[in-house]
Amino acid sequence: MIKILLVEDDINIIKPLSELLLKENFNVKTADSQKKALMLLEEEKFDVALLDIILREGNGFSLCNAIKSKYDLPVIFLTASGDEYSVVTGLDMGADDYIEKPYRPRELISRIKSVLRRSGKVQSVVTFGELTVDIDKGVAKRDGADVYLSALEYRLFLVFLNNPDTVLTRERLLSEIWDASGDFVNDNTLTVYIKRLREKVEKDPQNPRIICTVRGLGYKLGKSF
Repeated sequence: MIKILLVEDDINIIKPLSELLLKENFNVKTADSQKKALMLLEEEKFDVALLDIILREGNGFSLCNAIKSKYDLPVIFLTASGDEYSVVTGLDMGADDYIEKPYRPRELISRIKSVLRRSGKVQSVVTFGELTVDIDKGVAKRDGADVYLSALEYRLFLVFLNNPDTVLTRERLLSEIWDASGDFVNDNTLTVYIKRLREKVEKDPQNPRIICTVRGLGYKLGKSF
């Protein structure tokens, strides 16, 4: 399980953000100061750190610098300080991404997963038999030949790829596609796109092994192999 260190001193942010990350199957430890964060880093191994810049004790910039000098750990700044100077300073210190508050939950999760893939913490190339998907490049191939997916088909497929151990309800899929595209997608349209996607990625669309139906609940990504 991916382990996240969340460094934030605002209780109104810590609780909902921790709940969001837990729902996404992340293990979360929190620290409200630079000192506590450094103590946790000495005691435990993490896969990514989410840092606020302004802390009551210390600050995110100096903490990022300490992390990068000692640990092999990607850092994402999550802060209301969105001015150009703060962004450039954070990136110059080696931060892997910079997300400004208020953030959209689905975008935040997507960008965390993107940073994890880039840093090698999770795999970016997934194989299902003769189908190979490079998530970062947005390329799908079957037996070396390109599988052409429309933008909405790929966004739908990406939801499954980013949530490999999660049963996705139709409501969740609809909200994900709506957030990503801004287009109106209803329940009937989702059924059509699930069918089209299966026709393109499954070896036998009538007996799907990649996008599997979980009766009464929704859909789930099959195991890669």
